[in-house]
Amino acid sequence: MNWNRAFSTVALCEKLVSHCRCNVTRCHFTRLQIERRFSSNGQQGPRICIVGSGPAGFYTATGLLKGNAACKVDIYDKLPVPYGLVRYGVAPDHPEVKNVINQFSTLAESERCEYLGNVEVGKHISVTELLQAYDIVVLSYGAEADRALSVPGEELTGVHSARSFVGWYNGLPQDTHLNPDLSGETAVVIGQGNVALDVARILITPTSILKKTDITQQALDALTKSSIRRVHLIGRRGPLQVAFSIKELREMTKLPGCRSELDPLDFEGLQERIPELPRARKRLTELMISTSQESPSMSQDLVGKAWTLTFLRSPVQILPCEKDPSKVGGIRLAVNKLEVVNGKEEAVPTGETEDIPCSLVLRSIGYKSLSIDPTVPFDEQRGVIRHSAGRASEVKGLYCSGWVKRGPTGVILSSLNDGRETAKTILSDLSDGSLDVTGDKRGWEEVEQVLKERGSRPVSYSHWLKIDAEEKVRGEKNGKPREKLTSIEEMLHYAFR
Repeated sequence: MNWNRAFSTVALCEKLVSHCRCNVTRCHFTRLQIERRFSSNGQQGPRICIVGSGPAGFYTATGLLKGNAACKVDIYDKLPVPYGLVRYGVAPDHPEVKNVINQFSTLAESERCEYLGNVEVGKHISVTELLQAYDIVVLSYGAEADRALSVPGEELTGVHSARSFVGWYNGLPQDTHLNPDLSGETAVVIGQGNVALDVARILITPTSILKKTDITQQALDALTKSSIRRVHLIGRRGPLQVAFSIKELREMTKLPGCRSELDPLDFEGLQERIPELPRARKRLTELMISTSQESPSMSQDLVGKAWTLTFLRSPVQILPCEKDPSKVGGIRLAVNKLEVVNGKEEAVPTGETEDIPCSLVLRSIGYKSLSIDPTVPFDEQRGVIRHSAGRASEVKGLYCSGWVKRGPTGVILSSLNDGRETAKTILSDLSDGSLDVTGDKRGWEEVEQVLKERGSRPVSYSHWLKIDAEEKVRGEKNGKPREKLTSIEEMLHYAFR
């Protein structure tokens, strides 16, 4: 144990606290915290492992480090790079949402937190082995699968999940070879949530705007050449059931060089229901109604791009192209009506259908988590870990947070609240003695040896900073905040050079 380092850190903290005249309890590394970590009897604090470096993982770590001054947290990720959906899920034209990375990077640079990328739990090491090495294991690895439409023709070229399309333009290594066909004029997005609006917006946003973001150059080049002029967003229910937020809708209505085409008939009778709606839903509905009533100006009529919300429709078949039956040529939709079933408005088929010609279909009907280890009490049907307030069922010391805990819903703020709940549960279990942390587990020291034996080379946070620096240098050359490295091999090259 490096006592000199410990006491030097204490002295530095005392000097900083004195200089800043701030409350000692607000300092990340107070004398009390360090004394607890390097106690004279050699007893260490709880060793905690978090699997997944997205928002849920980092927010859980934040709650744990603030709530227990003696614990040490290691955050693992299967990719060499951190931040999960903040890096690979947030749209490139939403840079303000990514500012949360600043908070996460401060945490990752602290002495009580380690980032360990390029380690795939379930492949390089098992959950069982992590439980042997750590007092506590928190699974926060998100939802990387997506739900299928399960209709004929879904296998045709030109049908993609919105998740993979988002991964493609954001540089997720597994999606860089997606190569979506943008040669046709019409795209159909199945779904009316925020992700659906994200992919629709990216398809029709002027590339003069996108080129200033961190969208990958590969995607930017493809979108610059794109022939897509119209995007239909399909929902199986009505306007009162849309899942997107007013922020995303407002962005769509203000896209330069693009007109909104909402049919006023879709909103008949809704004006009378507005007073009974919750505030957020009320404002959203009012914006949809007002947008549908706007008369396009002469200049708007000449605009070449448009988007529309199509309600009460469900896909029943992806139609092949006449010239090339291996490709998408259109989509057949069942026409629905709303009926009250068990007190809830549900979409019921009328028996009618209609076809929309298109060359690209993006399904945005939800993500799904997968089990990464047979030890985990996983609900296959719901795609989540069975738990109580983040405490995994039946497995001592195992917890969960984020999408793998609650399902793939919500925004980053949802992950904040979710991570806090799981951290609170863990801290409570530590406080009341439910968890035995007296075993002096070795944590990373033990895992490191296992990974060496299996030929796995972890990426530390300092390694990530080398990747980060290279991306920023490349981006600066093109007037972008960064140009992401899109292959694992290239990431590792810059991390270890």
